[in-house]
Amino acid sequence: MKGILRDARSIKERDPAMPSIAQVILLYPGFTAVLAHRLANAAWKKGHRFAALLVARIARDLTGIDIHPGAIIGCRVFIDHGMGTVIGETAVVEDDVVIMHGVTLGNRRPASGKRHPTIRRGAFIGAGALVLGDVEIGEEAMVGAGAVVLSDVPPGATATGNPARITKRRARDEGYHRRDREHAPSAD
Repeated sequence: MKGILRDARSIKERDPAMPSIAQVILLYPGFTAVLAHRLANAAWKKGHRFAALLVARIARDLTGIDIHPGAIIGCRVFIDHGMGTVIGETAVVEDDVVIMHGVTLGNRRPASGKRHPTIRRGAFIGAGALVLGDVEIGEEAMVGAGAVVLSDVPPGATATGNPARITKRRARDEGYHRRDREHAPSAD
């Protein structure tokens, strides 16, 4: 229960359109999809593949968000609107990631092994972006709306276009961890 409230609070803090945690829990499709994924993933890990796929299918039909039960989803992941979002089996989405609607974390060609992206902590993936193959989106990196990412994006960088190119790099001394800076002890 603590994890559910933690995830709901993180969405409310980042989305000004959500006036209450109760509305996030009851009405937000991204929250519902991640919650269902947690159930499906637990079944998947225990070898209950049919049950896991059934839960994922029901969640997809209810929310429009398709998350494979084998994907690894971290804490406080915020799928905003979410309709049309697809997250493949070997994808890894770390903590504090924001994913907008219509995003695909997919593979480039059928293969075995790791074939989907890894999205590091604090990254932002814009609406309609395609992140394809075993690529890594670095911590606090941003992928622009409609971008097609086929190679790694470094921490703190911004990638846009088709195919995506790095259009902005954060200065080294600026750091990549907004969250760490926001929660650092004050010098008072």
